[in-house]
Amino acid sequence: MKVLMIIVLVIYFIASLFLFLYSLTQGHLLWKYFTKQTKIQKPDFQEEILFPKVTIQLPIYNEQYVTERLIHKICEIDYPKTLLEIQVLDDSTDETIGIAKKSVDAWKSKGIEIVYIHRTNRKGFKAGALEEGLSLAKGEYIAIFDADFLPEKDFLKKTIPYFQNEKVGMVQTRWAHLNKKYNILTRLQAFALDAHFTVEQVGRNENKGFINFNGTAGVWRKSCIIDSGNWSADTLTEDLDLSYRAQLKNWEFVYLEDVASPAELPPVMSALKNQQYRWTKGGAETAKKHLLNVIRSKKPLVVKWHALMHLLNSAVFVSILVCALLSVPLLFVKTQLPEFKNLFILASIFVLSFLILAIFYLTALLKLSEQKTKSFFSFFALFPSFLSVSMGLSLHNAVAVLEGYAGKKTSFIRTPKFNLSDKKGAWQKKNYIAQKIPLLSYIELFLVFYFAFGIIYAFQIKDYGLLPFHIMMMVGYFVVSSYTFLQFSKSKV
Repeated sequence: MKVLMIIVLVIYFIASLFLFLYSLTQGHLLWKYFTKQTKIQKPDFQEEILFPKVTIQLPIYNEQYVTERLIHKICEIDYPKTLLEIQVLDDSTDETIGIAKKSVDAWKSKGIEIVYIHRTNRKGFKAGALEEGLSLAKGEYIAIFDADFLPEKDFLKKTIPYFQNEKVGMVQTRWAHLNKKYNILTRLQAFALDAHFTVEQVGRNENKGFINFNGTAGVWRKSCIIDSGNWSADTLTEDLDLSYRAQLKNWEFVYLEDVASPAELPPVMSALKNQQYRWTKGGAETAKKHLLNVIRSKKPLVVKWHALMHLLNSAVFVSILVCALLSVPLLFVKTQLPEFKNLFILASIFVLSFLILAIFYLTALLKLSEQKTKSFFSFFALFPSFLSVSMGLSLHNAVAVLEGYAGKKTSFIRTPKFNLSDKKGAWQKKNYIAQKIPLLSYIELFLVFYFAFGIIYAFQIKDYGLLPFHIMMMVGYFVVSSYTFLQFSKSKV
């Protein structure tokens, strides 16, 4: 019995140590963000004669609610018409096909160089569509937008000038949010994404480390894509994969924090889970593919470390799940092994992880806020809510990560969009909503009671060290499971 309890201790502390090291890495990015000295200035590039030919690719798949809006917005981009080509890369199987064709024909009649490319086999999913489009693209530079993005008219004039540096292979812009205030899920997603698109991306860029093309709202040098091996569908995150292949070949990436590209956030739990599944599993697949390549590279040690943590960031959910599941029996272990009392006291240093992450997310929130005082006070509700829901997603995401490491292949499931804005639009009764509650959701509901038991047991033995953690886990799993069941009931109305 004692051996089993020691095994629980060892596994718990290994998982906690990984989370601590990850938070320290995030803390270093925060430091780089605060002390950044590199000022990215837009190059002087005003003469139209200097602008190169650009191809904008719009990969879509069953996006009937946002396709017309997307094409309209892209065709209004301010760029010399003779130097702009638009490719609608449509893999759709539903009404989207007719909508896309009609929109393309309408804009083509207005003199816009826009082509419609429809595939019926969906080979390679998004990566396959981008690769096929690239083989036909006339542009020297390739801008990519997912179906829910609405870039500003001057997007190309703000990004293309940076390619005057022949070493630059990709320019990425910050995501903004069309429906941030739609509901609590969109608020929390915006809270998390804003931290990635401020502190993380800027910190990594300042550190001259690996950053990633985020799949959309960025521009590639066509020769960089080809030189790096072109798009590949062997991971679910073709964007992260190509980013690492390009930077391992010493192409430089530029991140523009001040150029925002608005997009729609998933408003329902099933859509959010689809997105999280693809991101976390794809991240695991890409880590498996490139970890050794990074270690063997000639990059500086600090760059390698950040790259490893970047590639392993989806493993955070595995560590959270392990810590969560073991934290309840850990209460019993603490009562049975008093000789490890000093070890538990030493482990309290892991609490620093929460402090680092708090400053990390607060910095991002205040950076993008126009009402900083109001945002500062709202942070004290947003941050614990974000942590709770992230923890509540740990089972779902950990399964995806483990599948990625195990090499289990699955289809690319795109995130449904519904043409929403703040407090406007509805997702109920629309297509693309999941109609079946997955088995995992019932397990998530069970975990609500599991952590409730941990809370009750903590009061029984008067050990409150893990109480805040158990409360957040219980609340997180309750929110995730209840939103799933609630969504299912509403979609049936």
